[in-house]
Amino acid sequence: MFIVFIIGTAGSGKSLLTAAFNEWLKISKQDVALVNLDPGALKIPYSPDVDVRNYVNVGSLMEEYGLGPNGALVMAADLIADEIEQISKEIEELKSDIVLVDTSGQMELFAFRASGPYIASELTKESKAIVYLFDSVFSVNPLNYVSNLFLSAAIYNRFLLPQVYLLSKCDLLPKHETERIVQWSADPNALENAVDQKLEGTKRLLSRNMMKAIYQLGLRFLLIPVSAKTNEGMTNFNMTLERILAEGEKYTT
Repeated sequence: MFIVFIIGTAGSGKSLLTAAFNEWLKISKQDVALVNLDPGALKIPYSPDVDVRNYVNVGSLMEEYGLGPNGALVMAADLIADEIEQISKEIEELKSDIVLVDTSGQMELFAFRASGPYIASELTKESKAIVYLFDSVFSVNPLNYVSNLFLSAAIYNRFLLPQVYLLSKCDLLPKHETERIVQWSADPNALENAVDQKLEGTKRLLSRNMMKAIYQLGLRFLLIPVSAKTNEGMTNFNMTLERILAEGEKYTT
């Protein structure tokens, strides 16, 4: 069994990608299961095999503790950690070969609270990877792209798990813009040139220093463009995951 956490900023397309990749894997005859780890989700575009909302109810927390929506979501994120043993048992009983875990819409609830790394560590003892989504529309601007670099480096620092980087919703961009962002991810000089050309003043200085600091750590963020709408990039995405998790073999043998 392999566990894949799908993480990204709000609106980056985590749930849609989870649904689309699930269908793609099933067409490829792979044994896949879905976990919804977002306690505040009202509607999700797939039927989860394990749903954290069965354990934690945000509406009930608001009523019982007099919390607003954000406070209840924070509390719910921490309460999930208390249920991790039972959630893990549910996942293990599915006996699937690959498990896609759709994390909270508000990334910080999973990534930047103490409960997040604990949940990732304790959610079964199987091999794990993180898929981090760069929202393509957001990433067109080099300032936003460097901000995403910084966030993805912070995620790696928090979890220290193998990571795959996707340029999500690439169907919303002209092909040349998608290719330019992918080039930034492959060539630090191309990104530095874009920062110098498009930004000025403090934004240019901060962006240059942030990207240089990240690259000095030896971190690389080669992007795979994907689309949940057209299934573009799913083969490359899957091959990368197989290489990381299954040494190039299929998940289902």
